Amino acid sequence: MAAEVAGGGAVGAPSSSPRRVVVAVDESEESMHALSWCLSNVVSAGKAAVAPPPSVVLVHARSPRPLYYPTIDGTGTGYVMTQQVVDCMEQYMASAADTVVTKAKTICTAFPDVRVETCVEKGDPRDVICGAAEKAGADMLVMGSHGYGFLQWALMGSVSNHCVQNCKCPVVVVKRPDSA
Repeated sequence: MAAEVAGGGAVGAPSSSPRRVVVAVDESEESMHALSWCLSNVVSAGKAAVAPPPSVVLVHARSPRPLYYPTIDGTGTGYVMTQQVVDCMEQYMASAADTVVTKAKTICTAFPDVRVETCVEKGDPRDVICGAAEKAGADMLVMGSHGYGFLQWALMGSVSNHCVQNCKCPVVVVKRPDSA
């Protein structure tokens, strides 16, 4: 006799709905390595099980660009961007996001049974990734580690650390192997 679990299913009974794995992707090789790791280790493992293969949700955060850039000379002055410059930057960011998502989808084609969804949102990557994982009902979040040193981490913060601390699902941070 199988034991009941909080979700209403039974321990050991095959799940009728596939697991949902959210993978954060950006322009970096680290994020593409994390996606490949996820497909090889999480999705392939799902194929061996009786349950359906997991759905993969690719999440890309487009950082919002400020309309005002302060100068570094300490005068307190700055530059206000014209609408034409803002439109140009927006077009470039949309093109970059399309390139990232296309590259990630191409990597996923090696696993034809996997359903792939995409989510591209503007905002702070920490908030976008955590929000997308929650909205998707993620069973797991997978993301790459850029491997910044202490000074960069202290100045910029760590997106992966924020997600580990704030996401409601398990978070796997995949480090890229040394190429030495």
